[in-house]
Amino acid sequence: MQTNQFLKRDHFLLGTFSTNCSGGMTVSKLPDRWKADWESNLKIGKLLDEAGIDFMLPIARWIGYGGETDFHGYVLETVTWATALLANTKQLTVFATIHTAANHPVVVAKQIATMAQMSDERVGLNIVAGWNKPEYEALGLTLPDDHETRYGYAQEWFDIVKKLWTHDGPFDWDGTYFKLKHTYGNPKPHTMPPIYNAAGSGLGREFAAHNADFLFTPAIDLARSKQEVAELKQQALEQEGRKVGVLTFAHVICRPTEAEAQKVWQSLQDNADWEATDNLIRLQFAHAQSFPHDLLQLIRERFAAGHGGFPLVGTPEQVADGITQLHEAGFSGTTLSFFDYAEEFPYFRDNVLPILESRGIRRKFV
Repeated sequence: MQTNQFLKRDHFLLGTFSTNCSGGMTVSKLPDRWKADWESNLKIGKLLDEAGIDFMLPIARWIGYGGETDFHGYVLETVTWATALLANTKQLTVFATIHTAANHPVVVAKQIATMAQMSDERVGLNIVAGWNKPEYEALGLTLPDDHETRYGYAQEWFDIVKKLWTHDGPFDWDGTYFKLKHTYGNPKPHTMPPIYNAAGSGLGREFAAHNADFLFTPAIDLARSKQEVAELKQQALEQEGRKVGVLTFAHVICRPTEAEAQKVWQSLQDNADWEATDNLIRLQFAHAQSFPHDLLQLIRERFAAGHGGFPLVGTPEQVADGITQLHEAGFSGTTLSFFDYAEEFPYFRDNVLPILESRGIRRKFV
């Protein structure tokens, strides 16, 4: 298979995260919080496409986090969402986030291949092995307590997807979790779609090193991140002989003055849905290992404002400085979230992107 064009980009990648979910990445009670309806997603998708932003990444959710707002209780399903966005954009890569336990690999392989054909190979796949126990229960599924089972299942799941994309003719599959007879995949994507994965456990990171093009990890403390990113890249190279990029996620509050930006940050703290925030943190800490437990208070504030993302708060120059620091820490890119994506992104586009381009961190592509 040829290399996907997305993987040939050699600048610091930028994308958005969670525009398909109510509230986006902000656990807020403010009435003008992100609504996540299709009209809003189409608007931001076109803005990102025209600005040369690299990708959009959704969160796959089936139930919300409760609280007054039921944060992430309203969610556009990611395959149909991505397909519609691909049909309405020209250069943007759009990812579908797929839970392996809830989606059959033969069906997903066909969906992604179809999306690749209709979008000139601009679709990506974000694989989720599972962590949100109440969500599993809502689907009538059991979340395995051990990571060995979760990632063993995910590995077999993705092995089937890859074989469907690359193998000519029918085949049988006699695995631990799947028994398939005379299955095959047509059409196939012409290039291997870019693969994302977020994992915090040792087994999760082994899975990412073996399968993903980019692994997600939070940037809480950049000194710690610099070491972690180097170790993750080295692990993939030594264990798998593969180059794997490391991405993070960030929340943007960009205003003409630092005082204005800090005022917005404080407003998000003052109007946070703390019940939903604490539910989100509790589930993350109980069933996932993505966040360091020794930084809980700092994490709690960041979860309220941006789902735990790295804060990019200040003037355009200060926001650009923060992105530059992520680049210098070794990250290959970051997602961006905003309180109101469509309202706030144009200011970021007009005032931050030119700074990043002048520093050689970003390149325009049109």
